[in-house]
Amino acid sequence: MENASLPGNVFSKCLVMLVFPAPEGAVIMMIFCCVFTVIKGCAKLGYGVDWRIIDNASFCYTIKQSTINFTIVQHVEFFHTDHFEYRYHRKKAKKSLSHFIDFFWETDFDDLYEKYPLGFSDALFPNVGYTYLINLGTPFVMQLGGERHDMKSDGFLPRHKGLICHHSTGNKIFGIKFIVSPAIFEKKINFSEYKEYIFPLAYLIDRKIVEKIKSAESFEKRMSIVSDYYDHIVEKYSGSLKQVDIVTKILNDCSEKNLFDISIEDLSKKYKISSRTLQRYFEATTSINSKQALQIMRIRKAIEELTTSPESFDFTKYGYYDYSHFYKHLKQFLNRHSIEIAKPHLQLLKNKV
Repeated sequence: MENASLPGNVFSKCLVMLVFPAPEGAVIMMIFCCVFTVIKGCAKLGYGVDWRIIDNASFCYTIKQSTINFTIVQHVEFFHTDHFEYRYHRKKAKKSLSHFIDFFWETDFDDLYEKYPLGFSDALFPNVGYTYLINLGTPFVMQLGGERHDMKSDGFLPRHKGLICHHSTGNKIFGIKFIVSPAIFEKKINFSEYKEYIFPLAYLIDRKIVEKIKSAESFEKRMSIVSDYYDHIVEKYSGSLKQVDIVTKILNDCSEKNLFDISIEDLSKKYKISSRTLQRYFEATTSINSKQALQIMRIRKAIEELTTSPESFDFTKYGYYDYSHFYKHLKQFLNRHSIEIAKPHLQLLKNKV
C-alpha cells in the first residue's frame, strides 16, 4: 500500500475504520463513510480523487498521482463456504461427548495475513450453545451484537447472537463449541447469567488444562487434551444431572426430525415435568429458552440447505408454511449485507414458488 501523498490525519481515520468495522448490520455503511472521509479530506487539500467499487467487499480509489488499494474482506458463514471449510481446522467431538460438545476448531490464517495485511473479518450467525475461546496468539477484536470486545486473553463466548471476529497478523484461536458444557456437573452454573457478554474462562475450566492446551504442539493434541478432560467429568457424573440429559435429548431429537414448532407444553408432558421447570432447564444449560434454541436450529438448517442446494430447497421441510413465512424469519436471522449476498439464492427459490 502506498500512502506517501495521503494526509496523515485522513489516512489514520481510514485505517482505524478499516481495521475495526462497525457492528454487522452497518458494516457496509461504515465502509462508505470511511471512503467518503478520505475523499472529503483529500478534496479540501486539492487532491484529485477517483474511486470505484470493485465488488461487494473491495474499494479502489486514486488520489492524484498515487493509487491506494484497500481491500475490505469479510467472510460470511454459509456463503463463503471455502473459507470456513479450509481456513479452520474443525472436527466433531467423539461419541461420548457428542451431546455436550458440537465441535472443536482452530484458525489457520497465516497465508491470509500476507494477502490481507490490514486483516479481515469473519461473520457468524447465531447458534445454540456457547464457545470457549483459547487465545494462542496476539489480541484480537470480537464484536458480539453491537458490543466490541478487545480479546487479550481467553473468553466465554455466547453464541445466540450474531458475531464478527476481526483477525490480524499474529492472531491464532482454538475454540470449543459447546451445546452444553460439562462444567455444569461440577459447579453451580446457570449459563443464562452468561448470555449477554464475553466473560473470562477462569471459573469455567481448570487453568492447568488451559495451559496444557496452549503448550500443545498441534490441533489434534489440543483436541485430545480437552476430550480426555471432559470425558472424565461426564463419566464421573453420568446420570446425576437430569436437566442435562433432558435438554440434550430434546435438541438432538428436534434437529434430527425437524421438529422446530413443538411447544414447550408438549415437550414437558413427554418428560413428565412442568413447562416452567423445562424452561428453567434450557436456560441453565444452553443460556436461552427452548423457543429461541429451536428457532435458531431451524433457520440454520434451512439457510445451510438453501446455500448448498438451492435448486432442491423446500422451506416446508422446516415447517414454514409459505415463502413469506420463511423470508420473514430469514430477515430476522441475517443482517442487511448478508441478505444482499443471499439474493441469488432467494430469487431462485421465489421463482419456484
